[in-house]
Amino acid sequence: MRTPLALLFLSLSIVVAVWWWLATPVALTRAPIDHAAKLECVSYAPFRNDQTPHDPTLIVGPEQIAEDLAELAKVSKCIRTYSIDNGLDKVPELASRVGLKVLLGVWLGRDRAKNAQLCDIAVSLVKNHPDTVAALIVGSEVLLRGDMTVGDLRQTIQSVKPRVDVPVTYADVWEFWMRYREVGADVDFVTAHFLPYWEDVPPRAEEAAAHVDDIRKQVVAAFPGKEILIGETGWPSQGRMRDGALASRVNQARFISEILERARRDKFRVNLFEAYDEPWKRRWEGTVGGYWGLFDGVERKLKYPAGVAISNYPFWKLQMAGGLLLCICVFAVAMFMPKRRPASPALASWSAVTVSATVGGVLLGISFDKMFHESYGLGGWLLQGFLLVTAVTAPLLSTYALMSGRALPSFVEVLGPPKGLTPLFMTNMLGITLIATTLIATQSALSLIFDARWRDFPFAALTMAVVPFWALAFLNSSKSGKRPLSEAVFAGLFALAAVYVVLNEGFENWQAMWTGATYLLLGSTLWRARMPATA
Repeated sequence: MRTPLALLFLSLSIVVAVWWWLATPVALTRAPIDHAAKLECVSYAPFRNDQTPHDPTLIVGPEQIAEDLAELAKVSKCIRTYSIDNGLDKVPELASRVGLKVLLGVWLGRDRAKNAQLCDIAVSLVKNHPDTVAALIVGSEVLLRGDMTVGDLRQTIQSVKPRVDVPVTYADVWEFWMRYREVGADVDFVTAHFLPYWEDVPPRAEEAAAHVDDIRKQVVAAFPGKEILIGETGWPSQGRMRDGALASRVNQARFISEILERARRDKFRVNLFEAYDEPWKRRWEGTVGGYWGLFDGVERKLKYPAGVAISNYPFWKLQMAGGLLLCICVFAVAMFMPKRRPASPALASWSAVTVSATVGGVLLGISFDKMFHESYGLGGWLLQGFLLVTAVTAPLLSTYALMSGRALPSFVEVLGPPKGLTPLFMTNMLGITLIATTLIATQSALSLIFDARWRDFPFAALTMAVVPFWALAFLNSSKSGKRPLSEAVFAGLFALAAVYVVLNEGFENWQAMWTGATYLLLGSTLWRARMPATA
């Protein structure tokens, strides 16, 4: 009994130590948001929950917009809008009541008649609110999307500019400003977007502010005599990695803090992207698309209040407690099972239990966090929920089988057992959990092969499930029987997926590396499967 208790203590200690390290708060030299030094400007869209600008019938109520603007007025001097549809034409009037300036945006598209109509409305809003509308932004990333030619865009800007008494600009990513420099002749200042996370080769968060500043200086040199407004810049707080660019709370706060400090020091204007998280974007851009806000999109609360240290896991104590409980449960199963086994388990078995319990204890809280932030729609919640269930049950059922001397069942034993072979209930449950894990892993692997840009990496929950399966297959594998075709096919798929994901995502992406390693581990587990002796 000494060995199991000693290993349990070791496992619990590791879980506590890892969570203490993961949750270590970061104190930045400059608070991302400081009420004493308001932001120059921030992008604003009012859409909440299931609201989306793609719904042409949606009109966001003025009371909803007014509620948001009252909060934004506490932290910013100005807001930038992108459209005057969906009730956003009320923004200038509502902003004037709380002392906010507005960079009023007109959303241009392929429909020329609609573009002309929107420009007319925008001109009217500028004239009706001259003290509130600080500038008019005619189009945003319309060249990037390919919705207009550069000639049509210039003609539209030229038709609007003489009709208003405020500066007129156009907004697009910095690469397109460098490509279409002739547009600079039509605007009063250049509004360029710098989103380092979305660069073709994204920098790490620690280097992102310097990267943006370096590119800004290139744009300044390309447009002498024109002010360069950073029209969008920011960093996501949740979502997948791209190369070495990690979306996290700490990295978002760090980037905002550093770019604002550079703006203060070098005296250039920055419009942060964006005010509120926008849940609707997750449907089109994956998890990462919905988490760029300074305020969360549900409770509308500031993510990083001044004076509060920032952690990637603000609820880490609850997450750690859940992991410790799972760890204890795994050891409880292990310590109970030897009573039904003629020989005492070897040290290798106890080591496998320790690894499974520790991995589960560390990753359970991360898996819950990922499920909460990465689940979108009913299908997403069901998929993430099933994955988490397998992640929790796998170490418990694998430990039961390991300590009772049973092997990991093959698919055929569960789905179509041969005559005379009726698997035990617990063995059946273990096999069902393995099949569920395999199917979910297959879905994620195919997604990362064919639709990788928006897909998250299921490394945490998948590792929780796969490690105990692998340990059981390695220690209690059957030495006889043929290798089942189904397991061999899945093993080959996971091997190919692991190689592709790592090569496609790059070696700096530790989430991809981890996920690829988990695919290999699951593949090697399935490769060790054998048909039952009576088959």
